Amino acid sequence: MGYTLSEKILAAHAGLAAARAGQFVDVAVDIVLSNDITAPIAIREFEELGVERVFDPERVVMVPDHFAPNKDIASAEQCRRVREFARAQGLRHYFEVGRMGIEHVLLPEQGLVVPGDVIVGADSHTCTYGALGAFATGMGSTDIAVAMATGRTWMRVPETIHISYHGSLQPYVGGKDLILYTLGQIGVDGARYQTIEFAGPVLEALSMDGRLTMANMAIEGGAKAGLFAVDERTRAYLDGRAARPWQAYQADDDAVYVRRLEIDVAQIEPQVAFPHLPENARAVSEAGEIVIDQVVIGSCTNGRLEDLRVAAAILRGRQVHANVRCIVIPGSQQVYLDAAREGLLEAFVTAGAAVSTPTCGPCLGGYMGVLAAGERAVSTTNRNFRGRMGHPDSQVYLASPAVAAASAVAGKIAHPASFDGQRDEEKAL
Repeated sequence: MGYTLSEKILAAHAGLAAARAGQFVDVAVDIVLSNDITAPIAIREFEELGVERVFDPERVVMVPDHFAPNKDIASAEQCRRVREFARAQGLRHYFEVGRMGIEHVLLPEQGLVVPGDVIVGADSHTCTYGALGAFATGMGSTDIAVAMATGRTWMRVPETIHISYHGSLQPYVGGKDLILYTLGQIGVDGARYQTIEFAGPVLEALSMDGRLTMANMAIEGGAKAGLFAVDERTRAYLDGRAARPWQAYQADDDAVYVRRLEIDVAQIEPQVAFPHLPENARAVSEAGEIVIDQVVIGSCTNGRLEDLRVAAAILRGRQVHANVRCIVIPGSQQVYLDAAREGLLEAFVTAGAAVSTPTCGPCLGGYMGVLAAGERAVSTTNRNFRGRMGHPDSQVYLASPAVAAASAVAGKIAHPASFDGQRDEEKAL
C-alpha cells in the first residue's frame, strides 16, 4: 500500500523511511510563524523555557497583522513586545507596517514557503500553505514557543480525505465557491484532524490564488492540513520566488485514504455561506432579498491580486449602494502596489469604496469594519461565527470577491451575472 502526501512529508521530516496515519512522530520544522496576537504568548513561554536564542533566526517569522497598524494602546503594546523580541533575536523575517502584509498572503508571496516544508504557525489558517505542497498547520502559542526553541514539534500523522473536482466551471465560480460548496458537503467537522488532498482536473487549471483560497479554508472543515500536489503551475509560481531549495512529494496511486469524494463542479453556482457557520453554503440564487450594510473584500482568504481584479471588474464604472459600506483590503504591500499600478484602487475609490493598508482588521472583528447589532455583511473572509465581526446579533455572509462586489452595488446579496451586459445597454442609450 502506498502513502499520502502527509505521510510522505512527515516521514521525511521525522527521519523515517515511512510513516502511517495514526503514528506519532517528532518532526523538524522549516518555518515557525506567529502574529501580534499569538507571538506575545509564545515569547513569554519561550522565555520561561530558559532558552536564550531561537533555533534559527532565518526560520522564525513574525508578522504583526491582526491589530496593526495599532488600533489602540493594548495592541500597540502587543506589537512592541513582538518588535523588541524580533530585534533582539535578529529575526530576518519580521514584517511590520509599511513592508508587511496579512501573514498568509505575505509568506507565499515572499517565497518563504516552499513545497515539502513542514510549517507550524500560531494561527489556524496556517494551512494556507498546503496550496504549495507544504504540510502546514496551526498550533497553540505554547507549542510554537517550543518549536522556536528547538526547531521541532510532535504530532500524530493525520488520516487523509481525497477530494477530486471534475467538470466545467460556471462563470464567476472560483476557488472560494469550490471550498464553500465542499464545506457544505462535509460540514465543519467533516475532516477533523485529517488532511484534505485537493485534486482533479478542475484544480489543475485553477490559479495559485484560487488554490491558496481553498487550502486556507481547509481548517473550516476541521482539517489539520489541506494539500495540493506540486505541478507545473506551482513551479511557475515558485520560479524566481522561492527563497530556498525545495523537494516536491507526490501521493502514491495506491495511497490509503479514509474517504474519497468526487465533486462535479458543473452545477455549482457562486456560493454564499449563511450565518453562523461556513458549512451553511447555498447557491447565491437562493439568497432571496437579503439587504446588507457592509461588504469586506480582502483577508488571508481573498486579499490577493486576482481577488481584487475580480472585484474591480464589477465595481469599475459603478457605484457602491448608498446604504452599503464597502471596505477593500489588499493582502500585502506588493498586492497594494500592483493594484495601484493596474488602476484597481482607482476603480474602488471612484466606486465609493474605502481602501485600507494591509491588515486582518475586520475579519476577526478587530477594527476597520466592526458590525453593530442587527447589521449584515457580505465578506470574503473565512469565518462567520456568531459575533465574529462584531456584535453577537450581527450576521456575516461569506462569499467570493465577485459576489461581494456585486452585492456592494446592489445593496443586497446579488449574483455577479446580474450585471452582465449592463454596460453594453448603457452604451446603447
